[in-house]
Amino acid sequence: GNFVMAAPDTPRTFDAMRRCALTVQITTKLNRSHLVHGAEALILPTLGRSEIDVQNGVAQSVSVEDSMSMVHLSRGFKPPASPRLLSEVAIIARLAEATVGSSLVDWRQLAGDYAVIRDHIGRVFDVFADYNRRVAAPGGFHLGVASRDRVWKTESGKAQFVVQPLDLDTPIHRARREHGEQALTLMTMRAHDQYNTTIYALDDRYRGVYGQRDVVFASRQDIDRLGLTPGDRVDLSTIWDDGIERTVHGFLLVEYDIPPGSLAAYFPEANPLVPLDSVGVLSNTPTSKSIPVRMYRADTTND
Repeated sequence: GNFVMAAPDTPRTFDAMRRCALTVQITTKLNRSHLVHGAEALILPTLGRSEIDVQNGVAQSVSVEDSMSMVHLSRGFKPPASPRLLSEVAIIARLAEATVGSSLVDWRQLAGDYAVIRDHIGRVFDVFADYNRRVAAPGGFHLGVASRDRVWKTESGKAQFVVQPLDLDTPIHRARREHGEQALTLMTMRAHDQYNTTIYALDDRYRGVYGQRDVVFASRQDIDRLGLTPGDRVDLSTIWDDGIERTVHGFLLVEYDIPPGSLAAYFPEANPLVPLDSVGVLSNTPTSKSIPVRMYRADTTND
């Protein structure tokens, strides 16, 4: 994947990657991450999911789960770009064999027949029992979610609601106490024609933006209050307490129907504004939907 662009605090992520002694990337196509690497770097090309993966004369399938919790098989249908390409499974198995050895795990067997991998999974997790037969059925099988079937795994057998006090000392609250209405809450989001960090086009027909992605969406109330005009170029700076400057420059200001006090910008272009230590309390994932920032007209004197 395009790791360095997907991670928050982009300049700091770049610095950390460059301090690595070795970076290894398994990849189907070149991206920015290949230019941000350690002292030694390996790029290992691999088969894409759309390419036919033949092992020991048999076309292989991998199992995937869709958004409806259906587990089914996925098989490539295009000839490989090169006969020298290895599958992801083969690459990992060969690395494992070369490093930890095969005394406990027959890595070659796993790489030669993906059904063997599913057999192992089925022996470990009850929900995947008889994995290969069930996943081969048309449409696959449903990975049960108890609450979907109104089954509540509680002592009472009923759904339980808990009152949780709201935290009134979040980074957003602190920023507002210090900067008043100048403090805004930024969320990052994806555009139409985008899958994770893969951007297929510079258009976002959902929001009427075409040919660009350095864009910030704001309400008319905030635009007027800050003395700005739709179409202005603006800078965004994170309000944080670690002394590190986090700023993106020259974003196009777009009026949008968004709650006052809130801003929206595209991922990963706005990732430099997300501090590494701004994470969820339990999930420890980046709080990319809740970043305190200031917005002001861009300095164009040096353009």
